[in-house]
Amino acid sequence: PGSSPCRSVIMGAKAVGVELNKKLLNLQAGEHLTPEFLKINPQHTIPTLVDNGFALWESRAILVYLVEKYGKTDSLYPKCPKKRALINQRLYFDMGTLYQSFANYYYPQLFAKAPADPEAFKKIEAAFEFLNTFLEGQTYVAGDSLTVADIAILATVSSFEVAKFDISKYANVNKWYENAKKVTPGWDENWAGCLE
Repeated sequence: PGSSPCRSVIMGAKAVGVELNKKLLNLQAGEHLTPEFLKINPQHTIPTLVDNGFALWESRAILVYLVEKYGKTDSLYPKCPKKRALINQRLYFDMGTLYQSFANYYYPQLFAKAPADPEAFKKIEAAFEFLNTFLEGQTYVAGDSLTVADIAILATVSSFEVAKFDISKYANVNKWYENAKKVTPGWDENWAGCLE
């Protein structure tokens, strides 16, 4: 529940009407390192999806897979190459910049009791500046409707909120976030995971 990548998959599954059979792994106890789990995912990361024997990990790849396999329409991941490319760019931005800035700043504090690193905090602010720019004049992060990019970034931004990062300084992000919370299926479960 504390993992924004896991929460993004939960919201994505809800958006396409897939009921997940969730399995909670205790990472501190090393449950992701058992031989059984390593057979499914040798990279031993979460989330990991197993769909009728097909195993996939990396939350953004799982989101795309769920929409392509189970979506009733292509609205969450349109077939148009330009729209899809923009969504992909935002997904990679989330993975490599936005979520990474969260991990680099907060994880050492949470898991290693390290002091806050002001340089890592500057990377968070830079990531939010980029996101704020992407959202100039936009209701959604990649086009004119909710997509998997919004779902992934919503899970990440909600983690920043629960960590007490001041999102309100970024007007476009703040406006998008308030709307995304209302229109994204599974928001309530996402927020409950954040609070946990």
